[in-house]
Amino acid sequence: MELKKKSNTKIQSNIKDTALIFEGGGMRASYTAGFLNNLLENQLYFDYVAGISAGSSHTVNYLSRDSERARRSFVEIAQDPNFGGWKSFLKGEGFFRSQYLYEETSLPGGVLPLDFETFMDNPAKLRIGMFERRLGKVVYYSKDDIHEMGDLMKIVRASSSLPVFMPPTHYDGQTFVDGGLGGGIALDIARQDGYRKFFVVLTREKGYRKSPVRFKQSIKAYYRKYPKVAQAMLHRHVIYNKTLDELETLEQQGQAFLVYPETMPVSNREVSFEKLSHSYQLGYAQGKREVPQWKRFLGMP
Repeated sequence: MELKKKSNTKIQSNIKDTALIFEGGGMRASYTAGFLNNLLENQLYFDYVAGISAGSSHTVNYLSRDSERARRSFVEIAQDPNFGGWKSFLKGEGFFRSQYLYEETSLPGGVLPLDFETFMDNPAKLRIGMFERRLGKVVYYSKDDIHEMGDLMKIVRASSSLPVFMPPTHYDGQTFVDGGLGGGIALDIARQDGYRKFFVVLTREKGYRKSPVRFKQSIKAYYRKYPKVAQAMLHRHVIYNKTLDELETLEQQGQAFLVYPETMPVSNREVSFEKLSHSYQLGYAQGKREVPQWKRFLGMP
């Protein structure tokens, strides 16, 4: 089933002083897709959007203003026979078949065709983060780096290439794995780009803190040729938890609004359409209830 292409109208942003940040989280993004669609339905159009991993898919769907694709990317896609699973993992294609999901579905005639024209016409700035394997750090791409849809979807794929569970992505002469290795919440780049006010869509409940990874020696052995990747995986919880602490402080100061799921019914590798559909509906319903709070923070009528 193809998505309908939107009419070509002039696109404008109406929120220019606040950075919108989408956290990653794999298929937990089925829940936060419901938040995203409430933003679109209420015409809350940010002029700056940053995302990492699954948050990079949200960023693209938000900027192309495609509410249907936002839902289908994390719900109906699970019904696609090419989606993935342990069979594709054992074949070396990844638990989620990243080449198919990010590069083939987006093409005209694909199951998730992307309205690239609307995306590029949107004046908002974007940042998508991925972890460069050799350098051992997060690299952020912007719209200036995107010249055709192939560039965009390679960047999104790179940002979303889960370590171990998905093959790395080769792009622009470099090799990338999931941007979440650098923490997973793009507060750093939004600050670097001059923003002091933040609207952050998170994929974990309020109060969550990440624990250290288990199987440390196995990770070191798996990435023995790329020790910086292993080091980042082992250190990720420290950066992530520190970022959450910073966000909570910013929230207390009135400089951030943090949107937490009330519950999280799925894992990052959920493949059940029924569970993902339920997750989306919960997120959508929560977003609908909370929109008045969002508007007050953003100063919107």
